[in-house]
Amino acid sequence: MKKTYLFIILLCCTSLSVHAERKFNAYAIGFYNLENLFDTAHDAGKNDYEYLPFSSSKWNGMKYTAKLKNMSRALADMGTDLLKQDGCAIIGVSEVENAIALTDLCNQPPLKARNMQFIHVEGPDRRGVDCGLLYNPKFFKPDNVILHRYVPELVKDSLYKTRGFLTVSGTLAGEHIAVIVNHWPSRFATGFYRESAGRQVRVVKDSLLKADPKIKIFIMGDMNDDPNNDSMAKYLGARQEQEDVEKNGLWNPWWNILAKEGRGTLAYGGAWNLFDQIVINDNLLNKGGKKDFSTLKYYKHNIFSRDYLLQKEGKYKGNPLRTKAAGVWLNGFSDHLPVVIYLLKEVK
Repeated sequence: MKKTYLFIILLCCTSLSVHAERKFNAYAIGFYNLENLFDTAHDAGKNDYEYLPFSSSKWNGMKYTAKLKNMSRALADMGTDLLKQDGCAIIGVSEVENAIALTDLCNQPPLKARNMQFIHVEGPDRRGVDCGLLYNPKFFKPDNVILHRYVPELVKDSLYKTRGFLTVSGTLAGEHIAVIVNHWPSRFATGFYRESAGRQVRVVKDSLLKADPKIKIFIMGDMNDDPNNDSMAKYLGARQEQEDVEKNGLWNPWWNILAKEGRGTLAYGGAWNLFDQIVINDNLLNKGGKKDFSTLKYYKHNIFSRDYLLQKEGKYKGNPLRTKAAGVWLNGFSDHLPVVIYLLKEVK
C-alpha cells in the first residue's frame, strides 16, 4: 500500500479516503491478557483464594474497582492509533474469572460509551480463569459461540483441566469471520502441552474452512510460546512470511517483530517474549504485491503501548506495569502488552 494511504488514515476514523474515487473502511481487532481480572467473591470449585479480601494479597473492592478502571482505559485505547473514535471492533481477552467480572468491565465508562458487549463461556480451568470476547455491536454481529475443550492427549493426563478454545463466528464488514480466543498451557508445563493445543486449534481452523472455504479466521491469544516455537510454527502451522502461506494456511505477523526487531509483549529476566499473538488465515492476505481490498484484508499490525502501561523507574523500568508484584499492589495494568491488527475494505 502506498505511504500516502497512511497519512490519510491518520486523519480519519472509520471511513478512509485514498483518492477521490476510492474509499475504505478500517477495522481494528485486538487481544489483551488482563492478568487475573478476578472479582472479590469465591467461585465454588475454583482455586481463586489468592483474590479474596482475606488472602495474602488482600484483594478487596477498592483494588478490584481500580483494576476495572485501568483495564477499561487500556481496552478503550486499543486501536485508536488509527481509529481515533471507534477503537477496536473486537478484542479477545484472557485471564478473566467469570461473567460478573466482564459485566463490571463493560460497565466502565470508556467501554460503556461504545456499548461494548461480551461473550463468555465458563471453562474448566482450576484457577477459574477463562477467555472472553469483547465486541462493538456497531461493527460485529456474532451468530455462533462454542468453547472447544482442551483434550488431554496422554492417558496420564485424563484429569488435566485447562482453558479451552473460545470460538465465535459472525459478521464483520458484511463478511463471515471467526475468532478463536486462546490461553494455552503455561510454561510450568512442558512444550508438549502447548504443541497439543496447536494441533487441536488447527483442527478447529480446518473445520471452519471446511464449512465455509471463504471464512476469515483470527486465531488470537496468550500462547505461552513465541511465534517460532513448535507449537505455533509446526503444529498450528503459522508461517513467518506471507508468501510462504499455503492455501487454507496461516500467517503469523508477529514472528518478525520478535525475530528481527527484538520487541515483545512481556519481559522476563531482561529479555522480551512475544506470547500474545493474532494469527490470520490466507483469506485475509494480499500476496504477491497485490493491493486488492475489495474484500476485508489485512493492512497492518502493532504491539499496542502507552506510557501508562509501562514501569517508569526502578529495576524493571520499561517493562509492563503489573497489577501487583512480589506481594505489593502496584495499581497497574497487566504483565502483558496488547496486540492489534488493522483491516481494510474498499467502499463500493
